[in-house]
Amino acid sequence: MSSNQPYIPNLLERVRHESSLDLLGIADVHQARREFLELTPAVSEKFSLAIVVGVRVSPTVLGALVDGPNLLYYHHYRQLNFQLDRGAARMAQEIERMGYAALPIPASQIVDWTTMRGHVAHKEVAYLAGLGWRGRNNLLITEQWGAQVRLASVLTNLPLEPARPLSAGCGSCRRCLSACPAGAIREEPGDFDHQACYQQLKEFSKVRRIGQYVCGLCVKACHGPVGVEGDR
Repeated sequence: MSSNQPYIPNLLERVRHESSLDLLGIADVHQARREFLELTPAVSEKFSLAIVVGVRVSPTVLGALVDGPNLLYYHHYRQLNFQLDRGAARMAQEIERMGYAALPIPASQIVDWTTMRGHVAHKEVAYLAGLGWRGRNNLLITEQWGAQVRLASVLTNLPLEPARPLSAGCGSCRRCLSACPAGAIREEPGDFDHQACYQQLKEFSKVRRIGQYVCGLCVKACHGPVGVEGDR
């Protein structure tokens, strides 16, 4: 865990360990909840905190990628999402047994394909929880494994101490720019071309016999914090 992380209750750490999850953080989402999609105000306004959990993507599986996704990566991607969803569901159950509210948000459930967004942006929650920073590839970049993590979140009103975001960036590292077959990645994270990425995912889903919108090339390229600027 980062030194930026405050105390995390033993209950949450136990569930993290039993679910074989690699990352756990607490975020203040009081402002971020305005960006939640298809969650009514009556639901989202219950929660000012979120627990975010993460699991590392296998570097061996990523190493099998050449010029796009394959069936091995697709299967691994699905299994990690299932692992995260099970862990988030268990965490939510334990919190509700304590008398608080908790809403697990699936690891990979898109509700708006135009912007490629789910109910909650897990990478934004993880950023707010101090687990990493926003990379040029529009993903969360961690100190330990770069972008090679998958994430899920649990919204809650359990009284917890949130972390603060890291002050860091990708520095001189631009590996993801040359790795992206769609040319969707730019110098600034805010300039990421969502539509170009989406169209490439659609093409991969057809020509790679996968039937799912996955890629993995920029994830493979981002395997560590080379050239990181700011606090470490």
